[in-house]
Amino acid sequence: MFYLTYAPGPPISEFVDYFWLFDGGQTPRKERIVPSGTIELVINLRDDEIRIHDRGQSEQLRRFSGAVLSGTYSSIFVVDAMQHESMLGVHFKPGGAFPFLGSLASELTDAHADLADIWGRSGLELRERLCVVRTHRERFRIMEEVLTNRLRRSRKGHPAVVIGLNGFGPYGTRASVRDVARDVGICQRRFSKVFAAQVGLTPKVFCRVLRSQRVRTLVGQTEKPDWARMAVTCGYFDQSHLINDFQEFSGFSPTEYLRRLRQHQQDGRLKSNHVPLPG
Repeated sequence: MFYLTYAPGPPISEFVDYFWLFDGGQTPRKERIVPSGTIELVINLRDDEIRIHDRGQSEQLRRFSGAVLSGTYSSIFVVDAMQHESMLGVHFKPGGAFPFLGSLASELTDAHADLADIWGRSGLELRERLCVVRTHRERFRIMEEVLTNRLRRSRKGHPAVVIGLNGFGPYGTRASVRDVARDVGICQRRFSKVFAAQVGLTPKVFCRVLRSQRVRTLVGQTEKPDWARMAVTCGYFDQSHLINDFQEFSGFSPTEYLRRLRQHQQDGRLKSNHVPLPG
């Protein structure tokens, strides 16, 4: 089993955090995926199918093709980890997928869509090309080439979104929505609408997701978390606020998340933002 990442060069690096390749990661369990504030392109290199379970009713299964766009989620969803035998993905930066969609990111909020429904025939051809080649270098090269070609004929986003993302910072705590809207020179309501259209979440929900992600990261780095101190560090009013927000976005209390993380910490088959479910 191996897990590789690749950081593409310009101009794609402006929009994409990294490509990833997961091979031999299948395991007989379901995994909960917590929101990251981004859109993800996922391609199953073995089977032409990706299975997604609903949040509250994990037995309800939705089947998609082997190439799927996962929209920006404001809540968890569940996947079957047996399909992780060979998968490739593109982890876009917040708002970074917008030029490649041909539609609003808000149309994919809390949803998945077959890539062919967004890109047409070229979405099918991309998966076919990636399945034919055998080396990870060639697969990453093909993905970078395809995205670069699509970028040349894409539409530009609203400059207020880039200003907003920079203003909020990596943890969603640097500036308020009101302050950012004032800085870009448009009303707060208009800014929220433009931001959601390109990022997939309203600015308020997006910043909450970033704070929750920071808690998740710090929990994984801390032997004995001081929740009160962590709440202050991550921009929460108090410890109770942190716990409630974290539970809303992950479905676990921070303590339960930490327990599950330690239980599977040596499991190389566990991707970032994935949490194993019991049974």
